[in-house]
Amino acid sequence: MAQRAKRIAEENSHHDCDFREMLSRVGDKWSLLVIFILKGRPAFRGRFSDLKRSIPGISQRMLTATVRNLERDGMLTRHVYAEVPPRVEYELTPLGRGLTEPVLGLVSWLQSNWPAIRSARDRFDARKNATRTVARPGASATIRG
Repeated sequence: MAQRAKRIAEENSHHDCDFREMLSRVGDKWSLLVIFILKGRPAFRGRFSDLKRSIPGISQRMLTATVRNLERDGMLTRHVYAEVPPRVEYELTPLGRGLTEPVLGLVSWLQSNWPAIRSARDRFDARKNATRTVARPGASATIRG
């Protein structure tokens, strides 16, 4: 019995906090955008300012946090050059480059299945709206007291 419990615990050890944190990181839009932008650059490198310009809507603070987390997770390395003004470049590591392949598979699946997903969403939204209308037939009436 103890052996079985140990085996089950080992099989589910990936559910720990660190694992969930990493799934969250690789699934977050900013991290994926940084990785894909760097993947498309020569030598898989890019300057901080170029990354910021290439990602509409990202703040400097969010980009700083994103590259710091990606560096911590081994997805990229940071290179600082002693110049005036200082130049900082980020480079994808082999680990970071390896992440692009499975994500491209997910993107390909999403593109192939988008019409079915869109249709499912439309059906769901239509059912929700119909339920809401039926559930509150007199919702527009005013109550006088």
